[in-house]
Amino acid sequence: MKTKFIHFLRLVFPSSYTELAIFLFFVTCYGILGSYIAIHYRIIFDNRIPWDAYFSFDNKSILMTGGSFERHPLSYYFFNWVREFSLFISGGKMDSTFRLTLAWLSNIIISLNIIQVYKYVRNIIRLPFNLSLLIILFFGVFSTNILLSFTPENFTYTLFLLSLYNYYAAIKLKKEEKTPALALSLAAISIGGLTITNFVKVFIPVLFEKNLFKNWKKLGSAALRVSIAAICYILLYLNRIDFKYETIFSKTNQQYEKFSNVETMPTWDMILSFFFGGNILFPSFILSDKHNMQGFAFKGLYMDLYSSVFSYLFIGIILILISWSYLKNFKNKWVQVIMISFFIDIVIHCMMRFGLHTSYIYGGHFVFVYPLMLGWLFYAYAGSAKILSFLTVTVSILFVYLLANNWFRMSEFFWFMETYYQ
Repeated sequence: MKTKFIHFLRLVFPSSYTELAIFLFFVTCYGILGSYIAIHYRIIFDNRIPWDAYFSFDNKSILMTGGSFERHPLSYYFFNWVREFSLFISGGKMDSTFRLTLAWLSNIIISLNIIQVYKYVRNIIRLPFNLSLLIILFFGVFSTNILLSFTPENFTYTLFLLSLYNYYAAIKLKKEEKTPALALSLAAISIGGLTITNFVKVFIPVLFEKNLFKNWKKLGSAALRVSIAAICYILLYLNRIDFKYETIFSKTNQQYEKFSNVETMPTWDMILSFFFGGNILFPSFILSDKHNMQGFAFKGLYMDLYSSVFSYLFIGIILILISWSYLKNFKNKWVQVIMISFFIDIVIHCMMRFGLHTSYIYGGHFVFVYPLMLGWLFYAYAGSAKILSFLTVTVSILFVYLLANNWFRMSEFFWFMETYYQ
């Protein structure tokens, strides 16, 4: 038991001096950003604003209720702990100390998410340190990581849990070991409990266990483990809603109708600017007049469609690199696990159009795919110095452009807070 606990700590937290240095770097950078916002502005948490203060995040709603049960079945329990811990630190007051605690919880979680991706590219893909560092720095300035580093939301914790589980599952596949029923159940409850659409992703690695479809015993074992995890999850979900299962269908249909019928923007542009783009590269912003349904008016900030050809070019290059990596590594089981998970989000948001107009906020479900697939692309050309140099230069240029763009857009975000949220 003690050995397993030590292995768990080494899995979740930095386990080498290099990992610790990377963690401290990001926790410091994100911490400075989040601390300044928490102390000087009320945007992270304001009792009067339940949702949509910035980029459709539901900070207060999530903290107080865990979000809607049909989309976030078990997050109510998790955010009770987050809220009570933050209130304990702030002495029961929802003030700047409360906001600061929330920001630092998010900061630590997102920094640990960065570490999970670094562990993956170093220990699973086995890239050299310089390439691993380039990928991590690139990933670290994604708009999703920047925003979630101070935002108390489901996506913040979902991103970390999915990155952690992908690394854990990759280790199991590498060792040709099966994922235990307990691990599957915990992953299903935590990941699926925070956002229901991620539930099925937990079981994808099981499909790639060695000789699964060639051995009836292994197939039966997998079916049993999946069944145990699914039953545990379903029982907890039904208990959450007092076993009134009929409300799941009615509420889910309402949510789908609400978030899928937006005709004001071209679908192709929302897919590029919001689903593939907004999670990485900030577009320009637009202001909106909002109210809390109880007489209080406030300003909301949303992402607009891309207006620069360079933004479309940036996202186009990223998609080419990811597609290139997938085709080159098509027979790689680790790559298939990553991409099947990604395809689930593409189907939900791009094909079914659920939340497509605000799909940049769903980056916590899949944004880790980009650095991992870039890592596998570098791996595929480890023996070709010319292509490796080309890829390194390309990602370096993308990183510089991304850093400059997101730095500029964050300055606009600070103007927004300075004007409306002091």
